[in-house]
Amino acid sequence: MQIHDLKRKNKQKSQRQIGRGGKRGTTSGRGTKGQKARAGRKLRPEMRDIIKKLPKLRGYKMSSNPLDAYPLSLGVLNNKFEAGEEISLETLKAKGLIETRKGKLPVVKVLANGPLAKGLIIKGLAISANAKAKIEKMGGQVL
Repeated sequence: MQIHDLKRKNKQKSQRQIGRGGKRGTTSGRGTKGQKARAGRKLRPEMRDIIKKLPKLRGYKMSSNPLDAYPLSLGVLNNKFEAGEEISLETLKAKGLIETRKGKLPVVKVLANGPLAKGLIIKGLAISANAKAKIEKMGGQVL
């Protein structure tokens, strides 16, 4: 009997395969070496590059989505308020016509939509030229 005639008692353990689970052999379709062949996510995120290209808007007051003026028609004011009544942000909130946005009262602009049959007093609101003309024609005031 010679050494090559000897048989193992236990079967030889098979070696662990390279590129496990890839079904593409040694490198699992990653090519050889380089950043893209290594394990783990080490590529730079795209979103960071997009943000870096945007112009800088510094300061806590620079909002990414500034709140637009809330449009309010004269027809709605005509229905909700009496003649000679003063209209301000506080009275609009009290009547339920506006709500606070992020803890503040929004900018309101009065537009000349709808009929107006009363003289109203507008105080501290943005107003269109046509709406101002209609209010003054009915004997109201814009303060």
